[in-house]
Amino acid sequence: MLDVEQFVAECRASLAEPEPRLAVADLLERTVDATSSVERALPARRAEMTTLHHSPDLTVLKVVWAPGMSIWPHDHQMWAAIGIYAGQEDNTFFRRVDGCLESRRTRELSTSQVVLLGDDAIHAVHNPLGSCTGAIHVYGGDFFNRDMTQWDPETLEPRPEAKPPTRFFEEANERLGL
Repeated sequence: MLDVEQFVAECRASLAEPEPRLAVADLLERTVDATSSVERALPARRAEMTTLHHSPDLTVLKVVWAPGMSIWPHDHQMWAAIGIYAGQEDNTFFRRVDGCLESRRTRELSTSQVVLLGDDAIHAVHNPLGSCTGAIHVYGGDFFNRDMTQWDPETLEPRPEAKPPTRFFEEANERLGL
């Protein structure tokens, strides 16, 4: 079974590497490759965003997307590495063009895959499956104490947010009766 404390310790050690985000991505690839071990330690049964570690220089989260759940386009203002251990996560990436937001590409992530995001990345997430999708998210900073922006998915108008969008998880569980 995945030892969460050991995983966090290895993430923390990666911060001393010349390219911490690459070291974390390598660690995530090795970790999510053992999906049954991760699923036992971090079951994906309902929408949730659970803190596994939180400090000024590193945040590690268990993120579970409910069936059909979507989250608005948003930025992180820090690098991130995301590893899928159950299900599928569809990411639509955006860029800023002349003060507006423009869709660039979509990337489908399935079990055992990892994506690395730069500190300027803007993306929306959708779980296209009828089952939950589980992921480990590692952020190169304090995910909870930062400014972030969300964009309305239809108008792509910015909606500054001071806190992470936990309401999306609550709404998904209510919708599914979880």
